[in-house]
Amino acid sequence: MRKESTIDLQAFYPDCLKVTEVVEDEHGLVVHLKSQKHIHACPRCNAEMNMYHGTYRRRVQDLPICGKQVKLEITAYEYFCTNPECVKRTFTENYGGFIGRCERMTDRLEDFIVMLALETNCEGAAAICKAMGISISGDTIINMLRRLAEETPPASCGDSIGVDDFAYRKGQKYCTVVCDESTHKPIAILEGRDGISLQEWLKNNKHIKKVSRDRAGAYAKAIAEELPSAIQVADRFHLHQNLLQAIKEALRQSLPNQIPIPNRTESIGTDDTTADSKKNATRGSDRSRTAPL
Repeated sequence: MRKESTIDLQAFYPDCLKVTEVVEDEHGLVVHLKSQKHIHACPRCNAEMNMYHGTYRRRVQDLPICGKQVKLEITAYEYFCTNPECVKRTFTENYGGFIGRCERMTDRLEDFIVMLALETNCEGAAAICKAMGISISGDTIINMLRRLAEETPPASCGDSIGVDDFAYRKGQKYCTVVCDESTHKPIAILEGRDGISLQEWLKNNKHIKKVSRDRAGAYAKAIAEELPSAIQVADRFHLHQNLLQAIKEALRQSLPNQIPIPNRTESIGTDDTTADSKKNATRGSDRSRTAPL
């Protein structure tokens, strides 16, 4: 006999939010939640307040369920800040780790979209999200990635780095990428390839002792000025380029500029003509010997 089972949606939401109702319509699911908080810290002075200013409704988007769009209708509280030294008078609740203070998506939904965009691209991720029941555009995903990059602290590196240029748009816009030699991962992307941005970056990274770079003179100058004691080495790709150029130069000096190659068609035609003339001469001599007197 088949047993019926139900899913407890409350298990998927934090304890500070209580599920009060679930409504299903033609567009998807609307989960009604009510805040269970009675005290909250002011975001400016960090003092804990328990005086309500009022309630308000927030609608945020969550991960879809079985291909259906899920929206959360949250009844939240607004608090008074009674600290006389604080300039903030009222503030809203923040559900850290689940929903940000001014966000329209849950943190888990944003994490999924960012991971999908990094593995594909922004427009492709937006198309996949639309098929899954997530309402978002490619431009919104780009803004999410930019905000994430701004909030991410600068990556640290060891004492050995690699420097090279790359093209945002070949022939028009170039940038400089700095990679950590130990992890082989990029740690900084700098504007331009004239060495100015690299020199500014090196001012905050004086601990570097070895730099692997290409043959650009601008990089060599910037490194020599900021890190005079650092060792500069050419990377493997440019060593191969140097070797190929040296081989080409040696061959150019050793071999003549033009090497005459006989035309095979003409030589074959000449040989055939000679053979025909010899054959005709032999036939003529045979006829003269057998002619009647």
